[in-house]
Amino acid sequence: MALQAPKTHEVRIRHRHHSVTGVAGLEPGLAGHLSTHPRPRQKEIDKNVAISYGSTSPLLGDRNQFPSFFRTIPSDDFQSRGLAQLVIHFGWTWVGIVASDDEYGQVGSQIVQQELIKAGACVAFNVNILISRSDKNAFYIAHIIKNSTANAIVIFSSVAYLPPLLDELLRQNITGKIWIASEGWSTSFPVPFEKYSEILASTIGFAIHSGKMLGFQEYFTSIHPSSSPWDMFLRKFWEGAFRCQWLDWENLLTRDNTTKKCTGAERMESLPINSIIEFRFTYNIYKAVYATALALEDLRKCMQYGEHFPQETCANISAFHPWQLLHYIKKVRLGRETTEAFFDKHGNPPVLYDIVNWQRDPENITRHVKVGSYDSTAPSGKTFVMNSSLVQWAAGKTQIPVSVCSPGCPSGFRKAVIPGKPICCFQCIQCLPGEITNPTDSNECFACPWDLWPNDKQNSCISKVTEFLAYQEPFGAVLATTSISLSLIPIFIFGLFIHSRNTPVVKASNSNLSYILLLSLSLCFLCSLAFIGYPTAEKCFLRQAAFGITFALCVSCILARTIMVVIAFNATKPNRDFRRWVGPQLSYMIIIVGTLIEILLCIFWLVVTPPFSEYNIDIRPGIILMQCNEGSPISFWCMLGYLGLLATISFIVAFLARKLPNSFNEAQYITFSMLAFLSVWFSFIPAYLSTKGKYMVAMEIFAILSSSSSLVSCIFFPKCYIILFRAEMNTKHYLMQKGARQSSKMKGL
Repeated sequence: MALQAPKTHEVRIRHRHHSVTGVAGLEPGLAGHLSTHPRPRQKEIDKNVAISYGSTSPLLGDRNQFPSFFRTIPSDDFQSRGLAQLVIHFGWTWVGIVASDDEYGQVGSQIVQQELIKAGACVAFNVNILISRSDKNAFYIAHIIKNSTANAIVIFSSVAYLPPLLDELLRQNITGKIWIASEGWSTSFPVPFEKYSEILASTIGFAIHSGKMLGFQEYFTSIHPSSSPWDMFLRKFWEGAFRCQWLDWENLLTRDNTTKKCTGAERMESLPINSIIEFRFTYNIYKAVYATALALEDLRKCMQYGEHFPQETCANISAFHPWQLLHYIKKVRLGRETTEAFFDKHGNPPVLYDIVNWQRDPENITRHVKVGSYDSTAPSGKTFVMNSSLVQWAAGKTQIPVSVCSPGCPSGFRKAVIPGKPICCFQCIQCLPGEITNPTDSNECFACPWDLWPNDKQNSCISKVTEFLAYQEPFGAVLATTSISLSLIPIFIFGLFIHSRNTPVVKASNSNLSYILLLSLSLCFLCSLAFIGYPTAEKCFLRQAAFGITFALCVSCILARTIMVVIAFNATKPNRDFRRWVGPQLSYMIIIVGTLIEILLCIFWLVVTPPFSEYNIDIRPGIILMQCNEGSPISFWCMLGYLGLLATISFIVAFLARKLPNSFNEAQYITFSMLAFLSVWFSFIPAYLSTKGKYMVAMEIFAILSSSSSLVSCIFFPKCYIILFRAEMNTKHYLMQKGARQSSKMKGL
């Protein structure tokens, strides 16, 4: 492609520079003009088409100021975003920034800081390298770095400004920091490098992408000092590449005897080219020249791209205007034999950086090893690619170094910002009961669903323990066994009374009422079983009603027996009308009426506000209590209060009749039984109200068993004792004598 642009319209490709003054391709006078005037005249900027390989200033992407400027190196704003993404990738949230106080450093560091803050990281400090000073403000910067807890430090500067700072870091023995390098120095070793190798170990940063250049491999391997004996650069390169030294008069006196002699027989083919020298800017120059050549070729061939020039069909290759070449530069696209590239509407190429890590090889030579890439042309989600396993950290560490203001909060804790501190500086506060934090470093705790509860570490929700008074647990098994065992006692007494039904003690006890009372007492013991086990809806619906009705029947029988004792005594007195009330009809009527009232109360309760089963999660943390909701507490206490009323009436009547003469006056025993009954239930009320969960149920069962036991023991145990062990007392003669003695005592009173 042997084409030559007219001399009057030269396409220039110039050296690297980070400021506006380094716009490549402008006339020399115009470049100087830009150094003091950031807005050149439009007619001057249109004189040339400029393609730069090293101008990275974001300002050059402004098409209003620089409509004919193109570059083969990405703008610094992309690099800055990539550096911020690199920092976030490694989890460094507490970062320092050091930047040169020129346009390159200031614009780049500002974008890095903005991107870090946007990603949730914090900037510990942002200090400037004062390039106008001889010491570059090194002492102050080193002091800030040394006293900061930030271990990750982004340096956005050219390599030329770093030696004073590195000297100061070396003097203050500041090591162990992680240096994140901008492309201005990521592949440029400070001189002398070995002096700073300990400080700069494991540096990682962005570098200009290096790609394949057609024919360069063949050219590179063909060069030899003998073909250009006066090329000092080639001789120096040869010595560095093969680690030898030429023996001539110039270095005879300074020659190191430990270094081998260069013979010229060394072969370039044996060198790994990319490990000897990195052709990154060379590659950008290559792309700039190649893009210009392609544009000129398209202009020569009159490639239209769907457009026509005004007034003429094609441009004249021998005398074209800059705007005509500009048309083809905009359309140029580098082929796939190199890296595919083009210019966007701002004249920028596709963003492509290599992420390099400074590593020492087995020969103790520091290399720039590619460990990732930043490619805007990659598919979504693959723009930033990092192979962390390839990174070599300082001191041979395998774990990623940490740079945080505060240690991360473990699971079960949340971050709480410390007043007056950045958001990255926080304290860890444990989550409240019932809350978890699944990931670490969480800002908020989250409540578990109602049926779940945090585990011990409060990092996940587990099923709550379902609790109720079960038959399988020891407490429930003991209560159930006790209930069944005690229910057999009334049955045993019932059988004993049937067997001894013709004895005076049984006859004097009103055997029919005794039979009903014994059966009801047995049911009272058994009704406590309804309170044990899983509280199903049916069980909750019936258990309190069954308890109330059974006890109402029991207490009604006792009340009937007490009233019958009073009536029987008064019936023996002359001129009294109580004789007509003596008989079983009155007893049955009292029992029926007393029980019927309780039945009606329970029916009203079950119809209006019936009890139901429910989950209770408020009693104890981490526990789901399966319980019966009584529906209406008023109805429950009315039912229980009616039992207390019956018992109180029975107690009063029995107490008044305790000294009445009779053949076998059981009013005394009824008095004690009712006193015990009322004591149990009055004690039950505060105990019931002060307990929760299954222990509240157990308290009611205990009250049922205790009160029922007191009735059995006080009323029937004395009779059973006489029947079984004192047969001499179970005679009509003995009972008549006892009644006579009681009558004489009454007369004496």
